[in-house]
Amino acid sequence: MDSMPANAPVMPAFDARLPALADQCVMCGLCLPHCPTYRLEAIEAESPRGRIALARALATGALAPDRAGTTHLDHCLGCLSCQKVCPSQVRYDEILVLARAGLAASRPAGAPRRRWLHDPRRLALLARLGAALRAERWLPRLARLLPETSFWRRLAARLPAPPRPLRLPRRPGGAARGRVALFRGCVADVYDRDTLAAARHLLEALGYDVAETPGSRCCGALPRHAGDLAAARRAAQATREALRASGAEVVLVAASGCLGDLRDEAAAGSGLRVADVHAFIAADPALASLRFRPLAQRAALHLPCTQVNVAGATAAIAALLARIPELTVLPLPEQPRCCGAAGSYFLEHPDLADRLREQKLDQARTLAPDLLLTTNVGCRIHLGNGLHADAAAVPVLHPLALLARQLDNAPS
Repeated sequence: MDSMPANAPVMPAFDARLPALADQCVMCGLCLPHCPTYRLEAIEAESPRGRIALARALATGALAPDRAGTTHLDHCLGCLSCQKVCPSQVRYDEILVLARAGLAASRPAGAPRRRWLHDPRRLALLARLGAALRAERWLPRLARLLPETSFWRRLAARLPAPPRPLRLPRRPGGAARGRVALFRGCVADVYDRDTLAAARHLLEALGYDVAETPGSRCCGALPRHAGDLAAARRAAQATREALRASGAEVVLVAASGCLGDLRDEAAAGSGLRVADVHAFIAADPALASLRFRPLAQRAALHLPCTQVNVAGATAAIAALLARIPELTVLPLPEQPRCCGAAGSYFLEHPDLADRLREQKLDQARTLAPDLLLTTNVGCRIHLGNGLHADAAAVPVLHPLALLARQLDNAPS
């Protein structure tokens, strides 16, 4: 028997469930106005139903994989705005993930963007290295030594300096009302460290004992959305063990992009309850005892796709911000919803991501805010990069950071 050549392409193997999942779509087109890439390109292949038809054709063998088809699937941000408005309740997220998983074997394994951007530990390491080099002003100098088309040069240009630490007093230990775990995540552990400090500060002010998961623990979203299901399961399993070891019954999440995978994958079967931190704090009766200093500023509020379509709790965010006297909260218009961040998307597809970001920033600039609030770390980085070039750059904060900064209660 002839042996297969060492360099022979690996044929995709698609999940047997994919055709049936795709057949749930009745091609009504009600999702089209809600799809960010369709709004940009206005072509069927960049729409949810176009991608569903493509996934079905690939899975049934009616269409052989090629670069064009793979690119259309890769261009999807996974925002799930289509899934939220679908009258047939098509499970688009599952279709997209299974289609990408089927194509994974035929992709070039050595591509640096896939090895670094979809591996949470490598990405967190890269974020820490980039933060250290930028703090010493070495990152821009090193980047200029690389070719303009280099992946690493483009990546360096999009790694911002990490936020400054919040100077918040630690509260003395005492009788706690309960123990909660605060999920630190991977990249958020670097670029949302002020948010995590703020969440701890607010929870301790409410009387909770706060345990934090180790840094670089991933919910599994990055590899799962890329179609690397084995890596996603490994990340979820490691995180599940860390959550169990925390001794908490409730795991709170500040980054909306992590909540869905943490709840549905990492914490599945663990007995742990995963909750959005805004909803948890807003529902706590002890919140009435907290006082916040007035802030006579205008805050534009960006609600990320994952906050609206997965995590929810949008009313809780508004209710919390309303507790700051004199603060004017200006919600950004609903459409176009997506800012283009979408996990590692803004690093992999900068052209599309930047076009989406400019639409969202134009909305914000029209409101003339003093600061911009958003609840997901990727959106915060991406929007902040876009505002950096403005003459009077508007600071981008998580709502929890603003609440903690304005908290007027002295430590007891």
